Amino acid sequence: MSSPTAAPPAGHHKPKRRVPLWDNARWIAITLMVIGHAILKLIGESDPAYGVYLFIYAFHVPVFVAVSGYFAKSGPPGPRQMHRLITDVVFPYFIFETIWTLVSWALSGTLRVDYSSPAWTLWFLIALTIWRVMLPYLVLLRYPLLISIVISVGAGYVGDIDSTFSLSRTLGLLPFFVFGWKLRQWPLTDRWLHLSPAAVWRWRAGAIALFAGLAVAIAINIVGVRDLRLRSFTLYDEAYWQFGYDQFWAGVIRLGLMLASFLFILAFLILMPRRATWFTPLGAATMYIYLLHTFLLYPLRETGVLDGPQPFWVLPAIILLSIGISVLLSLPIVRRIFHPLVEPRLRWLFRQEPSTRTGTIVLPHGPGKP
Repeated sequence: MSSPTAAPPAGHHKPKRRVPLWDNARWIAITLMVIGHAILKLIGESDPAYGVYLFIYAFHVPVFVAVSGYFAKSGPPGPRQMHRLITDVVFPYFIFETIWTLVSWALSGTLRVDYSSPAWTLWFLIALTIWRVMLPYLVLLRYPLLISIVISVGAGYVGDIDSTFSLSRTLGLLPFFVFGWKLRQWPLTDRWLHLSPAAVWRWRAGAIALFAGLAVAIAINIVGVRDLRLRSFTLYDEAYWQFGYDQFWAGVIRLGLMLASFLFILAFLILMPRRATWFTPLGAATMYIYLLHTFLLYPLRETGVLDGPQPFWVLPAIILLSIGISVLLSLPIVRRIFHPLVEPRLRWLFRQEPSTRTGTIVLPHGPGKP
């Protein structure tokens, strides 16, 4: 048996120690996403469902994007990062977009192949690819977060920036990705993890008060928020005028909601357990939940079973079902079965030579070590 202090063999990448805080945040954020997608069919007829939906969408997508930004690399991309971008993001997009194309073909009888218009939730994979490519260039600038905010607010005025290749959401949500990256530049995590329990709970009391205030504000103004169409602002997928805001000051609403979402991101992270919990291991399976949960929700969405007014118990039942789906898709057996689709290795795809004959491409690793 080798010594614990022995150096790893050449070419061996020592696995990074996972921080429970971030796995906890990942799993709860993705579970909220499942809940939001599951109750979507209820919000037209149910004010409580609409309130829950709007509460979740006030922060859960920004949180998920920010966590992705926190772990993004901002330096010049190396071969390993480029491999990971292709295997973890780009190729899964093509795999699942193809699957949804075939599903649509089977149900409608019409084959429509269009990889520029992502199916349902797959917009995130395109956006993540673009954000990772953009980040090293953005951080060369003096004020990357401020610039990303200007880009986001400004994009809402341009109708030609639409859902093609998820560009509207990519630019609209860009500040949250940069904000996540900024959080890592500030030494907040280490300070938070070593803070005394009494100090932690003082901060958590403030976070609870913030979320309670949001819930109360939505509940007592549910008719007003419907009329204001705030849901459309939280989706970041259309120009302002496309959902009824053709006034010049419409961007101020996006800016205000964005600044509020920054606070909600911090409050959400403050509320996350700092230590390992029963659901901490599930946080490593968020991509499986993200890509697979739509197949389980699709019947609820398309069969009409949730159309029209529903009994009061349907909303809590759907929420519990969503949590169950999130747990189910986190199980090791699910990950083993769907690993080739969600995390394809693609060794056959990558070149084996470290460089071309002319030296145009030079990769600092040997053959077979992506």
